[in-house]
Amino acid sequence: MITSRQLRAARALAGIDQRALAKASRLSLPTIQRMEASDGVIRGNVESLMKLIAALDRLGIELINEGTTSETGGRGIRLKRKAT
Repeated sequence: MITSRQLRAARALAGIDQRALAKASRLSLPTIQRMEASDGVIRGNVESLMKLIAALDRLGIELINEGTTSETGGRGIRLKRKAT
């Protein structure tokens, strides 16, 4: 699951605009706009959500889900560590 706040933060961290994310995820710009404008957890069909998450992963963004190890235990994002 991903929230609209996570999506906006992930896009900002990756340094891309909505149009670039739409292209990277092979989704339409209106779909990305709708996802970012939603309240809370993004609702959508599974295929679209999987495309979005895969695109974020390729951009080096890792989603932190509720209860995952983090300082506060809440949702968030972070850059993935590069292999050394």
